[in-house]
Amino acid sequence: MSYGLLLLRVIVGGTMFGHGAQKLFGWFGGPGPRGTGGFFGQLGFRAPLAMAVAAGLAEASGLLLAAGFVTPLASLAIAVVMLNAIATVHWPKGFWNSNGGYEFNLTLLTVGVAIAAIGPGRFSIDRAIGWDDNISGVWWGVGVLAAALVISFLTVTIGRRHAIPHAQAAA
Repeated sequence: MSYGLLLLRVIVGGTMFGHGAQKLFGWFGGPGPRGTGGFFGQLGFRAPLAMAVAAGLAEASGLLLAAGFVTPLASLAIAVVMLNAIATVHWPKGFWNSNGGYEFNLTLLTVGVAIAAIGPGRFSIDRAIGWDDNISGVWWGVGVLAAALVISFLTVTIGRRHAIPHAQAAA
């Protein structure tokens, strides 16, 4: 199980870091903070540049997930970003990713919550410093999901001026 968790953490964490680096630094063909901020502005967020940086930092926490360091915090950051993406962009497009739906986001959200519940595993910084016994279990998974739902709800409601019809945002 430890090798499987390591593989899952490194691949999902690395993927999330790549998405964050696109937003924060413009790496890997990404738009950088200003381009991402423009997108968040189209979605109606009050402080689009700040949201772009926050989303980029949350996704860049994939490095923490990959290393297995403060694993529940990294899982929470990923869960919040995926819930926000589902709520603001992907939900109206249905389930399938091929149609722009939320399939991929739901998968990453699930991985984040599951790793919070399972724990980082033997090959992790959390294990090396003795934290892993205190930061895993079903209630950590439930807590990460509950906190992510609350944070995402507040972000999507209070953090936006008004709901932008998705057809306008895509245009």
